[in-house]
Amino acid sequence: MEPQKVSQDKSFGAGGTPGGIGIFLLGFAFACAGGWLLTNQVVVSSDYFVSGFMVPVISYRMNSFGLSLVPFIVGIGFLFFNGKSVAGWLLTIAGLVVILAGILMSLHIFFRPTSLFNTLIMLVLLFGGLGLIIRSLKAFPSSQEGGPKQNPPVP
Repeated sequence: MEPQKVSQDKSFGAGGTPGGIGIFLLGFAFACAGGWLLTNQVVVSSDYFVSGFMVPVISYRMNSFGLSLVPFIVGIGFLFFNGKSVAGWLLTIAGLVVILAGILMSLHIFFRPTSLFNTLIMLVLLFGGLGLIIRSLKAFPSSQEGGPKQNPPVP
């Protein structure tokens, strides 16, 4: 068997399709700029697990974050004893999920006030860039094929 020859005249771009690398890079730059501008307007703050409960008699706010560490700590203990323990891995992963969910639930996320023009610029850059990226993944006709074929005129 003789190896197949790969023609050197084909240029492959984004997604392994011929052409489109310039449009991909332009779309990537637009999407990055729009994404950065949009996320720059977002403010994230936290009240450090304020979602706890209030003890009625002494007016003391308690939270249950420490209790969410118990499955994680027990899972780590099982893993130190036996690294292949399925229960240890399940408890550790479940503990991490509960901890991450608790952190995310305590965040307050809001969009800073901005002008409509700035918002439109951010959204056009972001979604226009994503559109260019997706468009660049389509194959472009090469110049050797003579461009798009046109139907003959109907008499």
